[in-house]
Amino acid sequence: MLAEYAVRVESSHGRRIPEPPHPYRNDFQRDRDRVVHARAFRRLEAKTQVFTHRESDHFRNRLTHTIEVAQIARTIAAQLGLNVDLVEALALVHDIGHPPFGHAGEKTLDAAMRGHGLFFDHNLHALRIVEDFEVRYAGFRGLNLTFEVREGIIKHSRDYDRERFPELAEYLLESRPPLEAQLIDIADEIAYTTADLDDGFEARLLALGDIRASIPLFEREFQQVETLYPDAADKLKFNEAEKRMLDHFVGDLIRNTQRNVQQAGVGSVDDVRHFPKRLVELSAEVDEERRVAKEFLYNNLYFSPSLDEEKSDAEIIVGSLFNYWLDHPAALPGPYQEKAEQEPLPRVVCDYIAGMTDNFIFEQYDRYLVETR
Repeated sequence: MLAEYAVRVESSHGRRIPEPPHPYRNDFQRDRDRVVHARAFRRLEAKTQVFTHRESDHFRNRLTHTIEVAQIARTIAAQLGLNVDLVEALALVHDIGHPPFGHAGEKTLDAAMRGHGLFFDHNLHALRIVEDFEVRYAGFRGLNLTFEVREGIIKHSRDYDRERFPELAEYLLESRPPLEAQLIDIADEIAYTTADLDDGFEARLLALGDIRASIPLFEREFQQVETLYPDAADKLKFNEAEKRMLDHFVGDLIRNTQRNVQQAGVGSVDDVRHFPKRLVELSAEVDEERRVAKEFLYNNLYFSPSLDEEKSDAEIIVGSLFNYWLDHPAALPGPYQEKAEQEPLPRVVCDYIAGMTDNFIFEQYDRYLVETR
């Protein structure tokens, strides 16, 4: 049963290239499946979330993070009466535009582009992937996804100005995205806030005592866990407390969004689109708890001196290869040389690097900038 404000697949704005209906999958289910079978989706397995593949097989990568976001988002969507198929497609595609080396790679790539009057935005890159870079189908380039999924790719986490981004005008930039898209950004925040805490503790970069002293929500949950399982190992107590944190965020998001929707009086997708602000959000009190946890992660994990070497490697490798291919465009693969005849070379080089896995970009660096010295 869909809520009255949910997106209905039969009301979809459709695909760029019309296709006949599938006999047993609706269009949003087909979009989900096309994302899962995309090469760019598979490459997420070898892209850094926080820790590179060299650290441990057990830390999250972009793919496992994406799966966790999809699980959280599906759960919330079902409780809110939203279109779970659309939510799942959006969750699975939301990080497909990220470059190698996590945020360090993204920051370096953006800085390199700004040196040429351009920029890198992983949402817009994701749109380029699904509209053009994926070459899998005989009838069209890209994945030919529905409007709602393409809109959600660019609008799930931020708003774009029509004057600055005229090429995105078709995506109703003056309007809010549907609740299904709004949900993805918050589910992403919840997923990585709790998961990065887990990975940081597993990596022994975050001490249990520091976590308990700095994150009141975690400490509250941990004390309850200690009462229930006094003899359990600290790691198991940690797991229980982190799980309860996750449930706390999700439960509040469901309740607060239901309250927002009711107070706003929205009764359709159009009502959602024209409401002055986004409606999917945590309550002020719980959002402050999330902010405190995130601040702790920034101060103690993301900017930990232990990760400086990896960040430095990312900056050197991404920046050096970007400049190398600008100076030696003939070293680019054939399809990218062809693209450079229609698009600015910095954009083409950026697209090439952004699609790489951590493993592949290391190989390219060794090939072009180490072995040739």
